[in-house]
Amino acid sequence: MSFQDLDDLNQTVHALDHALSVLSVDEAVNMPTGGGEARAEALATLAGIRHEHASDPKIRDLIEAARKEDLTEDQRTALEEFDRVYTNLVCLPVEFVRRKTETTTRTEQAWRAMRPANDWKDFEKELKKVVDLAREESQLRAAATGLSPYDALMDQFDPGNRAENVTPVFTHLKSFLKQFLPEALAAQAERLAKRPLRPVMGPFPKASQKALAEAVMPVVGFDFTHGRLDESHHPFCGGVPTDVRMTTRYTETEFLTSLLAVLHETGHALYEQGLERISAHWPHTQARGMGMHESQSLFVEMQIARSREFWEWARVYVDEHIGTHALEDLEVDDIMAIVNHIEPGYIRVDADEVTYPLHVILRYELESGLIGGNMQVSDIPELWDAKMKEYLGISTIDNPKDGPMQDVHWPAGLFGYFPSYTLGAMMAAQQWAAMEKANPGARQQIAKGDFSKINDWRRDNIWRQGSRFSTPEIMRRATGEELNADFFINHLKKRYL
Repeated sequence: MSFQDLDDLNQTVHALDHALSVLSVDEAVNMPTGGGEARAEALATLAGIRHEHASDPKIRDLIEAARKEDLTEDQRTALEEFDRVYTNLVCLPVEFVRRKTETTTRTEQAWRAMRPANDWKDFEKELKKVVDLAREESQLRAAATGLSPYDALMDQFDPGNRAENVTPVFTHLKSFLKQFLPEALAAQAERLAKRPLRPVMGPFPKASQKALAEAVMPVVGFDFTHGRLDESHHPFCGGVPTDVRMTTRYTETEFLTSLLAVLHETGHALYEQGLERISAHWPHTQARGMGMHESQSLFVEMQIARSREFWEWARVYVDEHIGTHALEDLEVDDIMAIVNHIEPGYIRVDADEVTYPLHVILRYELESGLIGGNMQVSDIPELWDAKMKEYLGISTIDNPKDGPMQDVHWPAGLFGYFPSYTLGAMMAAQQWAAMEKANPGARQQIAKGDFSKINDWRRDNIWRQGSRFSTPEIMRRATGEELNADFFINHLKKRYL
């Protein structure tokens, strides 16, 4: 029974993934500083055991033999997704993996020292080594999968997405945003002239902020019997579907940043908790890539938590846990102005909903050129500056630390990752439109703190689909069409004009 052998293998790999995930979360949240060396050794050992099991050469024979067995439709889906994952795992020689790991580790360490010093000249030499490896990897993956080199990299993060589909969508969105941004800024200025921004200033104790988050999360849908909220240096969502670990960080001068981070991570957590539990050890029941995951977090943060209806409901919780004495003159209009404020800036991670996609499209255009060989690492500063001036009206030519040196992705060798962020935002808007068409009372439900029907739609159309289909196919089945930037564009027009 070859399929049964593969089922046993997946059980083992799944258990190792569980242990690795929870140990990694504990390292970020609870581990004392003195435990780092032993923890790194334990994680490395488990990761080695996991790779040994998951890349065993005999797996190819088991897959081919299982295809000849009498399998159910779901088992055949499981087998094909497992084959895709296995092909992508073993297409890189061990020697290359070691070389890449060593190079990206050293380059990331160099980046941490060189970025504060604004030292592009020395960083360029290190980054070139990583880009050369990324090109080599893209060729290896392309040969194994039949995809183009850049598609083969992007497929690691968003299975099924292809540059021939993504590029026109990004081009359409970019064209709109370049015209829309001045218009939205003018509309914002007009509003602020009548009602200036009213900053929310503390102190707001961490305990009060955590109490607020833990009061809102379960109403939105988070299951605390299968997850928890902790504090870390940077918010993230980890763990496993039956034990989801979320974190946030707090500043006592204001509370909105932390709460919105919690709601963003809650979107990730709801996806994990909503996945199918049957055959959970097979890859076809697991989350479908970074873009889809980001669409779930942005569905909660952008579509729900930055809406007027959400704050009409949540204001009662804010008053209860933060205190009316600190916010007595703050109205929903004031909160909306703060959480939806637009301001072009240098830093991607600090960008607002309108300008953020332009940061991502810039990186997509440059990294696809790097992998395709149409540009070199030495060209990055000048091209980056030209695009920043064209898209956002600001220059980075003398400030590489806030330009092409600001992200860790390229030093870490993560080429093909950036598109996921904006693809997720567009998918979230399109999913919202489809959900609201099926559930016209969604906004009124949010205003009452009722998220059940909204989550039912997401559970049926996104969460339980797992990885049974490609990213574009899940979108087509859920919304009636593949990715269409116009849903995101219409969302921005309604919110900011």
